[in-house]
Amino acid sequence: MPSATTTAARTTAPVRQTREPAPGLFLTLIAVCSAVTAANIYLAAPLLPLMARDFGSAPSAIAWIASIAQLGYAVGLLFFAPLGDSANRRRLVAGLTLVTALGLGASAAAPGGAALAVAMFVASAATVIPQLLVPLVAERAPAERRARHVAAVIAGLFTGIVGARVLGGLAGQAFGWRWVFAGAAVLTLALGLATAVVLPSRRRREGPLFAGLVALPSVLRGSPELRRACVRQAGMFGAWSALWTSLALLLTGPEYGLSTATAGLFGLFGLTASAVAPLAGGLVDRFGAARVVRSAYLIAAVSVPLFWLGGQVLWALFGAAIAVHAALVASHVANQTLALTATSTPATANTAYVVAGFAGGAAASALAGAAFSHLGWGGVCGVAGVWLVLGWGLTSVRR
Repeated sequence: MPSATTTAARTTAPVRQTREPAPGLFLTLIAVCSAVTAANIYLAAPLLPLMARDFGSAPSAIAWIASIAQLGYAVGLLFFAPLGDSANRRRLVAGLTLVTALGLGASAAAPGGAALAVAMFVASAATVIPQLLVPLVAERAPAERRARHVAAVIAGLFTGIVGARVLGGLAGQAFGWRWVFAGAAVLTLALGLATAVVLPSRRRREGPLFAGLVALPSVLRGSPELRRACVRQAGMFGAWSALWTSLALLLTGPEYGLSTATAGLFGLFGLTASAVAPLAGGLVDRFGAARVVRSAYLIAAVSVPLFWLGGQVLWALFGAAIAVHAALVASHVANQTLALTATSTPATANTAYVVAGFAGGAAASALAGAAFSHLGWGGVCGVAGVWLVLGWGLTSVRR
């Protein structure tokens, strides 16, 4: 029979825990991983002319490949992002990293447009890793600094999007589009596996693996705050998408007559997002999400007439581009922080939030293209204004 001393020693013996990286290093690694993986969705857009020349077709004939990447990402969000509430995150991130790298490698070796589209769909569906990491960051962060930690990941994500559009085009011109995909595969593999190593290895909840996907409707019904965040971000992202996806048509058209490469440099205004995100995170922690979203909508409302004026005056486009990016990121930091804390299933709630924003952006982009064809640049600005009115108006009255 053990003595009292032995029992006490066993009771007070320290519990052995897995070593985790320092919080700053952990957050930096996740932000960089998010930047690289988010860039994969937008790699095809600046490389379309080079792909068309390689395949012997017109750029307009393969423009749909960029949309295939968006579709793959949407499918991946629905099926994989909710798994963050139940699956072993380390294995899930490692598995998705391997699939993404294989998809990018297959894209680099694709013999034609059809094979490239299939490979891009697979790679984009698996590259939802940032949306698995954001709930983890929010969960680990101190309550008083939660929005700032989420903002760090969002800053990395937007930096990756800008890098894909700007650096991807420049690298493709210098080395060829296939090497861009091959390089992305290597970077994704290295950073994805490095991130997976430092993630918790335990499974979070027992039960069916896809329970989060099944629970999406009930999670939305049960949380008015989550629904409000979804609608407001759909309105904001829709306004941004309408303006930003149609801007190249204005810049390369008769109004300005810029080259495609010069027009593409407007993507550098996206760096505004990286600067605004940490500031927005601090404001959310200090003043609350609702006040930051309200301010973001006011800034976006100011940017719409500036964009309209930019149809004739270039300097107005500069100011409008900075304003709309600042508004988008501030709104995103506030709304996503709210979505992550509104329910007891943050990964499932985050899936609903991101899919809602993505759907709002896709619908607005489609309408903006038609508006530009029939009404010109003023029609695009009108679509953006309507989306802002809908996003705010549908959520401004509380029951």
